[in-house]
Amino acid sequence: MSANERLSRSQAVELLSRGEIEVVGRMPDSSNATLYAKLTLEEMECAAIYKPARGERPLWDFPPGLHRREVAAWMLSEALGWELIPPTILRLEAPYGEGSFQLFIDADFSEHYFSLAGRQELAGHFVRLAAFDLIANNTDRKSGHVVIDADGHIWGIDNGLTFHTEPKLRTVIWEFGGTQLSEEELEAVRKVEAEAASLFQGLLDAAEIDAFRSRARFLARKRRLPALDPDRRPYPWPLV
Repeated sequence: MSANERLSRSQAVELLSRGEIEVVGRMPDSSNATLYAKLTLEEMECAAIYKPARGERPLWDFPPGLHRREVAAWMLSEALGWELIPPTILRLEAPYGEGSFQLFIDADFSEHYFSLAGRQELAGHFVRLAAFDLIANNTDRKSGHVVIDADGHIWGIDNGLTFHTEPKLRTVIWEFGGTQLSEEELEAVRKVEAEAASLFQGLLDAAEIDAFRSRARFLARKRRLPALDPDRRPYPWPLV
């Protein structure tokens, strides 16, 4: 059992927020600086993914500050009550400057969405993740950005390319198009739409919050996930 698996959610958040940071190394195959770190606080410790702002490559369609979108994604997951995104905290002071710290999920990384999608017991997780990506406007939900932990819980990682004002949804999760959301799920979507201004304060700008609210209202009105539209660019690249 890893140290992370022994932590409660509140302990993980406390560690990510206040723990002493040791950067261990860089994660492979990352376009931006993505660092593996260990955090310690009193008798607790955890592993985390640290994404410093200064390590971001400039993008033509996203402003600087992808690390804050990582935090906004976790805030959305928490507000929905769906526990889709690992705890992710903004630290203003860190070894390489301001950045996000996300609890590292000790997963079997040979597994990803394409290898897991056929498991019926996971369908509910994927429906909620698809709904999350729709209202977050996730531009980059690759198969490898879906991992499963030792308890069989599905997590969505690498959420920096989210919350754009323009429609940019690109995801590998299309098998559940047309699925109707439960009334409980729809009520959660309505709740975050109403609370968006306070939820994302300091993380997103006013136009991005307005666009988020429009997407959430759309989903609450339609009550079901959209189907694949082959006339637009629906998939990220690479797929995994």
